[in-house]
Amino acid sequence: MTKVNKKYKDRLFRLVFGDRRRLLDLYNALNGSHYEDPDALEITTLDDAVYLSMKNDLSFLVNGVLNLYEHQSTYNPNMPVRGFFYLADVYRKYVVEHKLNLYGSRLAKLPSPKYLVFYNGRKEEPDRKILRLSDAFQGGRNAEPCLELCAVMLNINLGRNQELMERCRTLKEYAQFVDRVRRMIAETGALESAVDCAVEDCIRDGILENFLSSHRAEVLDVILTDYNEQEYIAMEREEAWEEGRAEGLTEGLSEGLSEGLSVSREAILDLLGEFGKVPEELRARICAESDKETLKRWTKLAAKAESLEDFTIKYGS
Repeated sequence: MTKVNKKYKDRLFRLVFGDRRRLLDLYNALNGSHYEDPDALEITTLDDAVYLSMKNDLSFLVNGVLNLYEHQSTYNPNMPVRGFFYLADVYRKYVVEHKLNLYGSRLAKLPSPKYLVFYNGRKEEPDRKILRLSDAFQGGRNAEPCLELCAVMLNINLGRNQELMERCRTLKEYAQFVDRVRRMIAETGALESAVDCAVEDCIRDGILENFLSSHRAEVLDVILTDYNEQEYIAMEREEAWEEGRAEGLTEGLSEGLSEGLSVSREAILDLLGEFGKVPEELRARICAESDKETLKRWTKLAAKAESLEDFTIKYGS
């Protein structure tokens, strides 16, 4: 099947909401406000070419609040750390541009930060999730760190956060478009024709109609230029590595040794642990299993699973 660089949705999100009017509509939907002048937004987005390791989507100032919006097509628990670095750079620029004296006796006033992450990856996530910088500290929040930053992650896959989608038509249609692109590629396996068909269908059905009609070539270019043979080969190798990893983790079972069984159970739990905390019932079921063929199959499923739910659905079959 044709593979697509997941970053195309990050770039597409910026392309859609880089327009001030659409950005203001999104802001109003999120905050229940009714601002009408898009020129009131002070865009402070930093250039990706300069901050490659801290890729930013959209940030802006409105009513004394610094809003940072980022898009993620894969779940990333490190967003608060990235946001911390990004906001530090923005505040540094703000202090210089507004000639604030950080060494004086008067308090330097800064805009309040608000950090939102728009997520539409395939991993199952709730409509709303709080990611905290303190979770990255050794000792976590129990260590009472002097620093905290919260990123609010909103799931914008089709069918999620429906109230927000109804308040922001562009966001809803963006979710619909991404869903159609995914389905078209999955059904046909032909990247260019699948994307072209998705664009054509959305224009016909009034989904991002004006945007796609005006920026059709640019949208196609954003998606298609993020796909190339080298990335395809790299992803194929990654999948092959995962296959080999699953096979290698089960080698210890070949002789049915108790040590091999222990290693396999641990390997399954380690793999599933990448998705978050393994439910106690599932953990107990895995630890109680002694059939080596079953453990082999579960190890392969764990290596290929896209989420805990995905594994849970398949492992009992």
